[in-house]
Amino acid sequence: MEKLPDSGILVEAEEFDDYGGWVLDSQFDLEMGSPYLLAHGIGRPVADATTTISIPEAHTYNVWVRAKDWVPGHHPGRFTLAVNGSALETVFGANDLDWSWEFGGQVALPAGETRLALHDLTGFCGRCDAVFFSRDGIAPPRAVNAEARAWRRRFRGLPQDPVDAGTFDVVVIGGGVPGVAAALTAARLGERVALVHDRPYLGGNASVEIGLRPRGVTGPLIDEISERKPNGDICARELLEAEANATVFLEHAVYNVVKRDSTIVAVDARHARSGREVRLTAPVFIDCSGKAIAGLLAGAETLFGQESQAEYGEKLAPAEGNAMHHGNTVFFRTRMADSPVGFPPVPWATEVAKDFSDLGGQLTRPGIENGPGPAVTTPSSSVSQAKVPRRMTRPLTHFWEYGQWLDPYTHGEHIRDFLLRAIYGTFSNVKTRDPQTYANLEFDWVAYVPAQGEFRRYKGDYVLTENDIRSHKPFRDAVVQNEGAFCLHYPGNERYDFRLRWWEWDERDGKPYDIPFRCLYSVNVANLMMAGKHMSATHVASSNTKFMGNGGQHAIATAAAAHLCHKHRTTPRGVYENHLPELQKIAGTITGTDCSRPRSHL
Repeated sequence: MEKLPDSGILVEAEEFDDYGGWVLDSQFDLEMGSPYLLAHGIGRPVADATTTISIPEAHTYNVWVRAKDWVPGHHPGRFTLAVNGSALETVFGANDLDWSWEFGGQVALPAGETRLALHDLTGFCGRCDAVFFSRDGIAPPRAVNAEARAWRRRFRGLPQDPVDAGTFDVVVIGGGVPGVAAALTAARLGERVALVHDRPYLGGNASVEIGLRPRGVTGPLIDEISERKPNGDICARELLEAEANATVFLEHAVYNVVKRDSTIVAVDARHARSGREVRLTAPVFIDCSGKAIAGLLAGAETLFGQESQAEYGEKLAPAEGNAMHHGNTVFFRTRMADSPVGFPPVPWATEVAKDFSDLGGQLTRPGIENGPGPAVTTPSSSVSQAKVPRRMTRPLTHFWEYGQWLDPYTHGEHIRDFLLRAIYGTFSNVKTRDPQTYANLEFDWVAYVPAQGEFRRYKGDYVLTENDIRSHKPFRDAVVQNEGAFCLHYPGNERYDFRLRWWEWDERDGKPYDIPFRCLYSVNVANLMMAGKHMSATHVASSNTKFMGNGGQHAIATAAAAHLCHKHRTTPRGVYENHLPELQKIAGTITGTDCSRPRSHL
C-alpha cells in the first residue's frame, strides 16, 4: 500500500479565490481523479489564478503540484507557481508525464496568510489539479482510487461519508435536453424531483458550452426548453427554477449508487468546486446522462459498439460486430479581425493536423452549426474530396470527430485534447499557407467541452432495431414517437484521423415511428429508467434515437412513468404490466401524440 503524507496543506485548484483567466474543467473527474483549472487561452497566456491560504505555523514546506504534460516532448501547457510573489524555479507541465505530482522545491513560510498564483506561460491548456505543501518528504498519492479520495477529503476537512441531501419522488441524472425534459415533466406532474448535472450549464450538447440544435421530434416542451437567450444559453434553468417541486444540483457528478438487491436506493454525487459529497434518495431514478452512468455503477446490463448483421438482421450493421462507437466533437469559430493577428508556431498541433487546411464546419453561433470557414486548397485535399459524395465535402461540423475506437469512459480527456491539436494545427496551416489573405484571422471561440458521442447503451425489456424503425413496427406499449434519419459516422480517413472516412445518412421514408416503453427501463435494475442516446436500442437504431429532440420525448414518457410509479407504488415494469393506458394518455397529452389507439404504420 502506498504511504501517504499525514501532515501538510492541500490546496485544490478548484477552490482558488479567483480563477483569473483559467477555467474550471470538471468533466474528467471520474477519469483522472479531480476537477482542475485549465488555461484555455487559445494561444494567448491567460490571467493568473490566485488564492490566499492560511499557514498555521512557520515551517519549511516541500511543494508539490499535480499537473499534466498533455503533449509529451512539446510541453504546450506550461505554467509556474508563485508563492508570496516569488515564482518557484520549476516549470510545471513540462515533465513528459501524464497527470502526476511534480516536486517544485522547498519554501519557508511564516505563520499567517500566504498568496499563491498560477501563471500561464503559453495559453495552450496548461492544467493544475492541486498544490500540496508537505511537512515531510512523502509525495502525495499517485493513484486515482478510493484511498486517494479519502486522503483528499481528510486534508480538505470534508466528511468521509456523503451528507444526506434529501429524499425525492424521482431523481434525474444528467441535465441535457432529455434530463431537463424529464425533470420539468415530473415537477409539473406534482412529483418532487432532483436533477443532478455535472456541468455549470444545462442542455448537454445543446448547452452554451457546446451549442448543437436539438433534432428529431421536438414538440412544445423541447421547444420551450431549447429556446435561446441573447447569450446563447438555453432557457432550461429558468424553467426549472420556476418549479417549486424541482431541485437542481449543478456541477455535481454521480460517482456511486447505493443498492438493495436489484433496486437503487440512492445515488451519491460530488460537487466540483467544494468536493462536498451528497446522497440523494428516491424510489425511482431516470438516467439521462447519455453515458448510462447510473447503470454502470448499479450493474445494469448494457450494449456497446456495433452489433453484427446476423445479431438483429440489420442491413446497415457491419458483417462482424466490433467496439466502434460514435466519437466526440470539439466545436470552434473564427473571425477576421481589423488588423493582423499573430499565432505562435504549434508543431505539436500540426503533427496531428498534418497538411489539413480547411476550417469549414464551424459553429456559427449556438444553435447554428455546419458553418463555412477559411480554407487553403491543397492537392491532397482536392483528391480526397473527389472520391466522396457531395455531402462528405460540405463544411459539416461533425467531421471534426475522434475517439471511435477508444474507451470513451477512460480516454475522454485524450480525445478532447487530440481534437484541440487538430483544430489548432489546421488554423496554423491556414494562416501560414496564405499569410496575406489570412493575416487578420483569429479564433473567436474554441470549446474545451466536447460534444459527447456514444457511450454504453442500456438493455431494456426490448431492444429497438433498424428493422423496427424501417417497418414502423406497431407496439402495444408505444408511448412516444421519434423521427429522422439513420446517422452513422465511420472513422478512418486515410490521411487525417480526426476526420470521418464516411457518413451514412439514410432518411428512410421520413415518417415518424413508435418507441415502446420497454426500451425505456432497465432489464435488470428494477427502478431505473433511461432516456436519450443510451436507451435500449442497437447501434444502428440508436443512430436516430440519439437525436436530442427524440431523447426529450423518451424523457417525457419516463417522467410520466415515474409519476405512475409513485401513484401506484410500483416499478417501471409494473407500469408496463398494469398501467399502460394511463401512461400512454399522460405522455400523449404532453407530447401531442396519441400512442394508445391503433393507427396506420405505413
